[in-house]
Amino acid sequence: GAMMPGCRVLEIGSGTGGMLHALLARGIEAEGVELRQAFIEEALAFYGPLPIHRVDGVTLPFADATFDVVVSFDVFEHIPDTDAHLREVRRVLKPGGAYLIQTPNKWTNTIFETIRWRSFTKFREEHCSLHTLGELTARLTRHGFDSRAYDIPVVNDFFRNKVPRYAGWPGALALRLVNPDTLPISWRTNFYVLARRQDAVG
Repeated sequence: GAMMPGCRVLEIGSGTGGMLHALLARGIEAEGVELRQAFIEEALAFYGPLPIHRVDGVTLPFADATFDVVVSFDVFEHIPDTDAHLREVRRVLKPGGAYLIQTPNKWTNTIFETIRWRSFTKFREEHCSLHTLGELTARLTRHGFDSRAYDIPVVNDFFRNKVPRYAGWPGALALRLVNPDTLPISWRTNFYVLARRQDAVG
């Protein structure tokens, strides 16, 4: 129930604006930040004026305790300094505010990317901050967040079509044998984590 009309939401990595547009359409006071100017231009061309701010690192151009919710989908794994990132997220969140993160699982992503690039090192340039669920939870705790992972089904048509394309018939066969949605959360291909900013009382 965090995403209510009137609540202030920051999206980190707004890309071409789809999610930001959807949030605004629901009456949510959303703003976005994005590193890539080309994406911002595409978003503005497609949706008209959107509150997307260009950033050139992890520093967020907002005052302390501005947002009720911060969201990032497929961003965390690209950030070289995730500690600096989490400090900034915590700073712009109101006390008790929530950070929603979706990021690939280090274990399964390493396997997938190795197959995709036929290389053990290539993906590390792109996905420089992959975490296991345990690592992610520990890092959030260190930064003053109380987190829990949610069970969100990922085996949709997109996933079913993507795996055979990259992994060929072995991948398609593996998917028939092991549906990732039946695995424990720590083995999922993607984590969906809700982290709440904890503040000492008194």
